[in-house]
Amino acid sequence: MPKPVAAIVGRPNVGKSTIFNRIVGERQAIVEDIPGVTRDRIYSKAEWLNREFHVIDTGGIEIGNEPLLEQMREQAQIAIDEADVIIFLVNGRDGMTGADEEVASILHRSKKPVVLGVNKIDNFEMQDKVYEFYALGTGEVFGISGAHGLGLGDLLDEVVRHFPADQEEEYEEDTIRMAVIGRPNVGKSSLVNAVLGEERVIVSDIPGTTRDAVDTVFEKDDQEYVLIDTAGMRKRGKVYESTEKYSVLRALRAMERSDVVLMVINGEEGIREQDKKIAGYAHEAGRAMLIVVNKWDVIEKDDKTMARYTEKIRDEFQFLSYAPVLYLSAKTKHRLQHLLPAVKQAADNHNLRVPTNVLNDVIMDAVIINPTPTENNRRLRINYATQVAVAPPTFVLFVNDPELLHFSYKRYIENKLREAFHFEGTPLKIIARKKNE
Repeated sequence: MPKPVAAIVGRPNVGKSTIFNRIVGERQAIVEDIPGVTRDRIYSKAEWLNREFHVIDTGGIEIGNEPLLEQMREQAQIAIDEADVIIFLVNGRDGMTGADEEVASILHRSKKPVVLGVNKIDNFEMQDKVYEFYALGTGEVFGISGAHGLGLGDLLDEVVRHFPADQEEEYEEDTIRMAVIGRPNVGKSSLVNAVLGEERVIVSDIPGTTRDAVDTVFEKDDQEYVLIDTAGMRKRGKVYESTEKYSVLRALRAMERSDVVLMVINGEEGIREQDKKIAGYAHEAGRAMLIVVNKWDVIEKDDKTMARYTEKIRDEFQFLSYAPVLYLSAKTKHRLQHLLPAVKQAADNHNLRVPTNVLNDVIMDAVIINPTPTENNRRLRINYATQVAVAPPTFVLFVNDPELLHFSYKRYIENKLREAFHFEGTPLKIIARKKNE
């Protein structure tokens, strides 16, 4: 299920980024370091009371050269459109301002839950500065300090209380859910329409849990699919035109509900930095993935064009070496027939379970071919391995010392597993655990 979203809204200089960093803690710094991917610092994951959720710092979303008040309205609109709960931040030292009242008015009209935090209440003597903000009409007011972390627990308790309850989706167990993601204008809508138009066996349209998306259920060759159409989410206002950063959140929510992610690239434009950001999030989410190069019909080609393009993709997306690359045209439907079989194969591999005895045979053979590394006269010893999960396939290696399993040898083991079991299209997780002597 998609994680709920909390967005931090407020005028400039109220401490939005400080509170954002407090809420997400060290998660930003310890996210897997994917080579070549620049992080958007306005999105992150957080956890409170065992609920994981996304946090948006709307102050980090720049809206062209618009006047300040207009920017604030647009940033607030992002929160209104995408968040389950809005954290409305004001500055207790400044007192209530006209800009605060303007933002409050916008948020009231949204009918979304709003939790008001009065920031920069750095000690209990300043608590009196909180009371005037009750006039904004948001209900309970929380005095907090981004600098010292005071009061944040109470505020987050209230935020989590407003999150929607988890709801299970009513799909058959073997249904394959696929999300179409990518930058704006790469041809996602065209690809969705081409897939559905090609099949013409639509069972039903079910409103999805992602805002403004429609899950389309269809069947092909006795396999049921759900197409999570992020491309169907219409842009509302110039904020969506002026910042590609916004597309990251759409992609996050869609891929959390999917089994297979179709990462769409505009073959005519080539690879952009935003493509790598979105793909990086999908990789971290552990979803199966296909890289779909659309608009292949408009590319001037010779017999080496596809090979050169694939080499470029492998260089730019080094962390997606497992993802097949498909070239097609949604407009002409050229090569479209290869898409669903590739999706089915990736989904099957994503859920593949390896017998323990066969797994250990492959691991031991790998160790014989390339012995385990040593450090300070201590050699890594792999006692045995077991698969503990699927989606993605997750393996635990019981070893004498997890610190001895270096990244390079873990990658070697992963490659041997891929050779043996053909895990094309899915990431793998390998965890080292100390064997109890």
